[in-house]
Amino acid sequence: MTDRRREILEWAEQGRLAPEDVRRALELAGVLPSGGDWRLFLDRMLLWMGSVMTAAGVVFFLAYNWNEIGHFTKFGMVEAAFVAALFLVWRLGLERPAGKAALLAGAVLVGAIFALIGQTYQTGSDSFELFATWAVLIVPWMLVGRFAALCVLWLLLVNLAVALYTTAFHGFTGVVFGPERLLWQLLGLNTAALAVWEILAAYGVPWLRERWAARLIITAGGALCTVLAVSDLCLRRGNSGWELPVWLAWLAAVYVVYRFRIKDLYALAGGVLSVIVTVTCFLMEHMLRDHQAGSFLFIGLVVIALSAAGGWWLKSVAAEEKR
Repeated sequence: MTDRRREILEWAEQGRLAPEDVRRALELAGVLPSGGDWRLFLDRMLLWMGSVMTAAGVVFFLAYNWNEIGHFTKFGMVEAAFVAALFLVWRLGLERPAGKAALLAGAVLVGAIFALIGQTYQTGSDSFELFATWAVLIVPWMLVGRFAALCVLWLLLVNLAVALYTTAFHGFTGVVFGPERLLWQLLGLNTAALAVWEILAAYGVPWLRERWAARLIITAGGALCTVLAVSDLCLRRGNSGWELPVWLAWLAAVYVVYRFRIKDLYALAGGVLSVIVTVTCFLMEHMLRDHQAGSFLFIGLVVIALSAAGGWWLKSVAAEEKR
């Protein structure tokens, strides 16, 4: 179906198909979503959003009405929602999307229970301990549930635990973009998670083959690596000196893996965007000190040139994948 759609769009681009006939051709080829397809999409979207927002709504309701609700009522509300989520998981089963959504909502409510305990009894625990314990407790759920959304939630909790731990014990030292130690730790964590994710997906773990989840991790790793490169090129204060080499190594790895092995155009586009951002920040740092109009013009032309070159290259890569 995707090949037929690409072929029709290529005909339109080459002038072999009139613009007013493109939609009719797509309809005849059967590549446009039907009413049933749209209903299924909206049903799944509302299911996942409703599950997560219901769990989050319980948390925000308690936070807003904290002084008006007694301790037993607070615990009763959260635990009732938690038990209801587990009942739905048992009743619907983990093979159905509704069961997986209920499991995700239950995983969110686990954190709500721990936060409620900490705020009610003032245990003296640090914030990172909450997220670390939360992440540890939902590991069995993640292994049993076997769906990408719960894995992404778990990775987010681990990132928050690492960030809060570093902030609590090392403080915000380093570059102005944030603590350099924290940036390196999060980059290493997300890079390792991405590598494990892609390897397991390549070796036959079907529920890890959802590209949206892997692309979220790619985006996080690429953003962290770009921030480190920009801080090294523009600031050079208190940095380790490894920022630029690691950024270049990241780009090379993204090119090799997602150009020849997995072939993900989104990851390659992220690499192009990282290059544009880094080069632009470097030029702004070294050319805009005198605020001359010519510098603004030159930087604008460079951004246009890099964007055009990157777009042309990505389009050529996409054309290669079609053949």
